[in-house]
Amino acid sequence: SSGIPPATTTAGKEMQAHILKLRLTAVVRTREYFLAKFAELARPRTNVRMIQVNQLLRYGDLNDFLLTAAPDVYQEVRDVYIESMGKTLHALFRTYSAQLSRLDSRVANRNDLIAIDDATLRDAFSTKVNMTKRADAFCLADRVNVLEMATAADRQPILAHVALAEGERYPYEIIFRSICTHLMDAATNEYVFARQFFKENGADAFTAIFSRSLSLILEQTENYLFNCHDAIGILLMIKLSHANRRIMKSRNVDMLDGFFDRVASLLWPRLKMIMDAQLRSVRGANSKKLGGVELHAHYVSRRYAEFTASILLILNKGKKTAAIERTASGASVGRSAASASQQQKQRSNSDADDASSIHLAGPSHRGSAGDMLVSDLANLLEETVQLLERLAEVHSTNKKKSIFLINNYDQVLCIFQERRVAGKEVNRFAELLLQQRELFVEEELLQGFSKMIAFVQQTEGQFARSAAGQEKKADVNQAVVEGLVREFATSWKQNIELINRNVLSYFSNFRNGMEILKQVLTQLLLYYTRFQDIIRKVYRGKPPAFSKDLVSTTVILAEIKKYALSI
Repeated sequence: SSGIPPATTTAGKEMQAHILKLRLTAVVRTREYFLAKFAELARPRTNVRMIQVNQLLRYGDLNDFLLTAAPDVYQEVRDVYIESMGKTLHALFRTYSAQLSRLDSRVANRNDLIAIDDATLRDAFSTKVNMTKRADAFCLADRVNVLEMATAADRQPILAHVALAEGERYPYEIIFRSICTHLMDAATNEYVFARQFFKENGADAFTAIFSRSLSLILEQTENYLFNCHDAIGILLMIKLSHANRRIMKSRNVDMLDGFFDRVASLLWPRLKMIMDAQLRSVRGANSKKLGGVELHAHYVSRRYAEFTASILLILNKGKKTAAIERTASGASVGRSAASASQQQKQRSNSDADDASSIHLAGPSHRGSAGDMLVSDLANLLEETVQLLERLAEVHSTNKKKSIFLINNYDQVLCIFQERRVAGKEVNRFAELLLQQRELFVEEELLQGFSKMIAFVQQTEGQFARSAAGQEKKADVNQAVVEGLVREFATSWKQNIELINRNVLSYFSNFRNGMEILKQVLTQLLLYYTRFQDIIRKVYRGKPPAFSKDLVSTTVILAEIKKYALSI
């Protein structure tokens, strides 16, 4: 070639025109091929993935050719694909969401509050309060299984046409899970395809393709939340969102992070509104609004216990398996501050507002919405305790007040135990129950043994002051002591039998009643033992004549065992 560039030769110049013509022909045919395939994507019942893999990615080099040979045509092809695929996905999600919306069971309404006006709970044609309706608004039951469904390897969304044909109904969190499952699968496939087909322009193409579909889902979620009063469902949706974020992270697809953030910004404020409504209902309740108070457990305590147990169970769901994913605020009580700080730095960008990381281990020191939920639960606990105390004041005697409070505290603890809930709520109600049991024991014993108890307490106080030199030696009236001895000897069995009948009638929970009965009878035995000790101190070495009427503690204990086992 003698150093002459081929393109400058006569033959080279002639070939350039042919090459340019061939290139233009290739561009036209490539454009027509891609546009034809893109048109197929919009057809109903089209297997989009098959077309992408077998008919588009197989000729991905042609798309690279367009980028270098005809950038304008490449841009046109890219825009057509974005438009076509965007419309296809938008139509699919719009149709699927519309079908699923017909399956919503609407678990809760605005009247599903812990403390609600008595008239609201009555049937239209009955004066009886109907407590069977809308139980799911407070009870978690098997709704928590949706969290396991979300992370299962074989998770499957709802087949809308099948569910409609069979008349199925689902809580909204299951519908939300199905929509998100479809979204994540579609996003994963489309992200992989866009990065392979459009190379460095793939991320921008993905964003443009899904913009309308994501806006549609967000709009539908917002419309649902506008009239949603189901705190359990919303919290499950929050947990689902964080689980979905972790799934997408495991797939190395982060393009939906903004969507998950928007979902969280919709869910948390609505949950806060519902929690505030529950707090207001309890704070403003009284016996008149609630339709009167009896000795048995009130429905308010059952609703509170079910609601709180449900919230705590959801917060703790997957706590162990997700320990690595959680921030330092989700650490257990015993974790050191230094270790917590290190973990927070490592995971500062990982589900920072995850509700699973805000259990009762204390504040996370980041002011998250999850901490706000824990604070609301603490406030709800105190307001419920105060409400029960207000309701107890309706009763005329201290004894009836204690019976009412014991029944309610015991009901709360029983529900917590059945749901296997642990936390400060359990400890608080256990302490309150113990206090009221002690008060009831004293009140019940005063019914048949008030004179002996008063004598024991008064005389022991005199002995104590005498020993301290505050007053002279205690003086005991022998006639009074003799009267107490004979009165106890003649009536103690009948009084124990009366105590047994009373306790069994006061407390609906048999196990609770037996515990209280044992406590009452044990306290009676202790009082009588102290009474005998006083007699021994007063009449040292010279037993009085009425000593023969003293009942042996062994005899009393044998009688007690007939009523209360395991003493």
